[in-house]
Amino acid sequence: MGTLIYDGADGFTFDDRVLAHLQAVIQSKLRRREGFLLIWTDRTASPQGVLRSIWLDPSISVQFVFAGTELPELNRDWLTILSERANSNVGLVLEDALRAEIREEVPAGSYRESKAKQGRRHEVG
Repeated sequence: MGTLIYDGADGFTFDDRVLAHLQAVIQSKLRRREGFLLIWTDRTASPQGVLRSIWLDPSISVQFVFAGTELPELNRDWLTILSERANSNVGLVLEDALRAEIREEVPAGSYRESKAKQGRRHEVG
C-alpha cells in the first residue's frame, strides 16, 4: 500500500497500482495549474469506511510514497476514466469498483460494463 501525502497531512493509503494512476492524473492537472476535487471512500479506519474529499491545488505540496521500488504499469483506459472525472464539475470520484479493477481484483472492463448497464437502466426507467 502506498500513501498520498497532501499538505503535510498524515497521508491517505491506496494500493500502489491505484496510487500510480492517481499520480499520473494529479501531476497532469497540477502541471496545468488546475485544481480539482478527489473523492473516495476511505476504508482504513473501519470496514464501512468514511467518505473523504480533498481539494488538490498546485500551491499545496503533494507526495506519493510507494510500497514497492518500481512504478506499476499504467493502463491507458483507466487514465482516460480518471482524467475525464478530474476534469468534470463533480471532481475525480474514485469508486470502490474502479479501484478494484485497477488493483486487478476484477476482470478488466468490469467497471465500464457495470456503468453501461446502469446507464441503460436509467434510460429505460
